[in-house]
Parts: sequence; structure tokens; C-alpha cells
Amino acid sequence: MGDGQPGRFITLEGGEGAGKSTQARLLAERLSVLGVPVLRTREPGGAPGSEILRELLLSGRVNWSPPAETLLHFTARAEHVETTIRPTLAAGTWVICDRFFDSTMAYQGYGQGADKALIATLTGLIGLTPDLTIVLDVSEAVAATRLQHRATLADHYEQLDSGFHARVKAGFREIARLAPARCVTLPADGDEAAVHEAIMTALRQRFALPG
Repeated sequence: MGDGQPGRFITLEGGEGAGKSTQARLLAERLSVLGVPVLRTREPGGAPGSEILRELLLSGRVNWSPPAETLLHFTARAEHVETTIRPTLAAGTWVICDRFFDSTMAYQGYGQGADKALIATLTGLIGLTPDLTIVLDVSEAVAATRLQHRATLADHYEQLDSGFHARVKAGFREIARLAPARCVTLPADGDEAAVHEAIMTALRQRFALPG
């Protein structure tokens, strides 16, 4: 794929237990096998400074106000984009990111009631839009089962109530509805192999892939 063209930027979105991290890993592994240079990253995080902010946001040690929490996410994102994502794309490597600006709109905007216009403005200032966003839509029952089987302690967002998660789920559906050219919503209740193949189908419909 070393044709001098910038890499593709693909994001995976969805609520807790949707399987984003698993699918990001499977997708990066599959693209690598196909000979596509790829970097897998995440938000919040993905750069040294951004990872420090990730710990502040997910630890729950501080009960941030929605505006402050929104700005912290965008601070982490700005560092991630400038330090990691842009240089990687410019080098011709594809970037697979577990969450991006849609998560801030869904979690802080729809879930916590932060100003959606502010989030949209900050998104514009970041100045980077994914080539494709896969929104994984998972049922409440399946999400709960997956979270119960996680080996790690529940983070700040996972501990929030069912009303919050319902608003986030509705938020992602609305985000995808408003950006149909960029977003593809896929049911994510099935086993990981089936979901992965659905993601690969969505990629092949959008991009020219080897094999």
C-alpha cells in the first residue's frame, strides 16, 4: 500500500460492552495480514499526555462538571491528533481508533447534558474527520453480560446508571443518523467473528482492500 497516499482513518464507536476494543484489535490484525500498514490507538489516550488525562477522566477520583469533562476530552484529543494520528496518516499508515469525537457527543452531550453546540464547535477546531466510523449497537442485556466478565475494575463511565447508558445509546443512533455518509451502524450482539466480518464488509464497500 506504499503508494504515497495518506492512510485511512477508521473509528469504532458504541456504548459500554459493545466490543469496540476487541473489534479494533481484530480489524488491525486483519488489515496487517492483508499488507495494510496500520496503527491501533484509543481515546481518551493514544499519546503520552493524553494517557495521563485518560487516568484522570476514567478513575472517578474527580467529579468533573460536564463542561470541564468535555474540555478535558478535547484536550486529550488535540494532543492525540497532533502527536499520533496526523503524523501516522501522513506516513501512509491506516489508523484504527477505539473512540473519537462521537463518543464525546454521545457521553457528554447526550449522556451528561453538556452543550452539544460547544462539542460540535470543538470538533470542528480539531479539524480531523474519520473516513469511516463503525457504530456498534449492542443490547442492554448483552452489554451487561460482557461487562460482568471483564477482568478489570469498572471505570467511571461503566459505573453510571442505566438512564445514562440509555441516553448514550440513543445519542450514538442519532449521531449515525445525522452522518450517514461517514457512519455505518452494525448490530453487535453476535459473536466477535461475525461482527468482525460485518465490519470487513463495510470496509470493502468503502475502500479498495487487497485480497
